Amino acid sequence: MKRIMKKIAAVFFAIALTGFSWAQAAEYPSHAIKWIVPYLAGTGPDMVARLVAAEMAKILKEPIVIENRGGVGGNIGAQQAAKAPADGYTWVYSGSPMATNMRMYRKPGFDVEKDFVHVAGMTQSDSTIVVNANAGISSIEDLYARLRAKPGQLTYASGGIGTPAHMGAELALKDIETKPLHIPYKGASESLNAVMGNQVDFAVILVSVAQAQVKSGKIKALAVLSNERNPVLPAVPTLLEKGFPDALMVSSGGISVPKGTPMEIVDTIQETLFTVLQDASVKAQLEQLGLTVVPRKSAAYTELLKGEIGKTAHLMKMMGLTPL
Repeated sequence: MKRIMKKIAAVFFAIALTGFSWAQAAEYPSHAIKWIVPYLAGTGPDMVARLVAAEMAKILKEPIVIENRGGVGGNIGAQQAAKAPADGYTWVYSGSPMATNMRMYRKPGFDVEKDFVHVAGMTQSDSTIVVNANAGISSIEDLYARLRAKPGQLTYASGGIGTPAHMGAELALKDIETKPLHIPYKGASESLNAVMGNQVDFAVILVSVAQAQVKSGKIKALAVLSNERNPVLPAVPTLLEKGFPDALMVSSGGISVPKGTPMEIVDTIQETLFTVLQDASVKAQLEQLGLTVVPRKSAAYTELLKGEIGKTAHLMKMMGLTPL
């Protein structure tokens, strides 16, 4: 009899929880939302999140507060998000680096497949190879010639070990007889500053971060790591044009929430995001940053991230990289 009563109690408890979940979803959101961006302020993801958050907040009628948690290739922010309550009030800017870190780090501190519900994909961004405008390097051929002339003496920056910029640089340099020293920074904005300050010889940076300084003439973009020229930098050739078909690196970004977040809330976030991305003004502003707007539903975005994990394992093996 006691066993039966326990089963009945468990059923009623489950029903009560379900009802509570529905009530939460119906009221969502009822207070401010925190959106963790696991990169420094001024980086591509940060700029995207701030633009999109402002528009989503208008629809949801609650503030969306951006919290930058940069460091360890985005792992610190992802760890914080993974441990947050699954109530829809903590989001994380997820994307290619989060998936890459599953193979790049021995203990990233989170599991991209188990700890999150990937709500939706938003954008894609190309990477570009840049040098200081006064470096005396006017083309990718000039850079490669200097690398060969000064074996082991040049340095390059990226936004961190295992980031798309780092992997893209290794791909772009894999056929060069000598390798420059990689100097990882906490984010793309810091690696950009390192180029402008002549602390490194070149860097691989997201177009969304580099394009303003390229247009101002402070740095020079030598090539983009994509199949087609970026519309923001139409005069900059692709590495594909230069005979490097394998040097392709596109970074995707989106929104994820802690595992267990009610699907009704996930759907609300996704629908709101897609409404914002369809706005002509928002789309134009994102494209001006050098981004391509690519809305992906949860299932498609989840598959994309899984694919990035496999791609990273392949690239690491090809380049002889071992997990950190």
